[in-house]
Amino acid sequence: MQAFVWDGTSGRVIRDHPEPVVREGMALVQVRLAGICSTDLQILAGYMGFRGILGHEFVGEVLEGPPEWIGQRVVGEINFACLRCDTCAAGRQRHCPQRTVLGILGADGAFAERVAVPVENLHAVPPAVADEQAVFVEPLAAAFEAEMQSRAFAGGRTVVLGAGKLGLLCAQVLAQRGDAVRVLCRSERSIRVVRELGLEPLPVGGTESGFD
Repeated sequence: MQAFVWDGTSGRVIRDHPEPVVREGMALVQVRLAGICSTDLQILAGYMGFRGILGHEFVGEVLEGPPEWIGQRVVGEINFACLRCDTCAAGRQRHCPQRTVLGILGADGAFAERVAVPVENLHAVPPAVADEQAVFVEPLAAAFEAEMQSRAFAGGRTVVLGAGKLGLLCAQVLAQRGDAVRVLCRSERSIRVVRELGLEPLPVGGTESGFD
């Protein structure tokens, strides 16, 4: 299969890369679309010392796995827990100290034709959600985690630092719960995008304060 592989100093497309190893409890997913995250770009700059296939934002179709999953269009959680340690037993699999992380730490990612993912990490995508929307599920989940961790300030005045992909997702989630959100912008393009989303920009150098 084709895959984009990072060896620590350079990245290249390999056209005859070995297929993923599908162990018990895993599913083989045919990747339909993968997203490029800032984390991917940081890995190219040396972050985490990762070697292998990049990519952790994806939507695809299950080729191999439990019969009920075959043919399903899916997205996947990125933390692969060991399921044996005390942290996992306590229900905190995403914080497993032995975990690998899709395309980031010890597990090949989704910049390939196919990727192996634990079945328990899969989430079915409803038919009404297009691939171009579903590929944002992983970063959107991160935005909702930020919402969960900041509920003490719900409905207050909130500033989001930066109008990148994750910043814009966070801003939309926080605005949806009722916060008065301003998004710090450092370019005219960012200001325009923020306004197109129905949000309020805050240009760098502005003097506004009093956020919760």
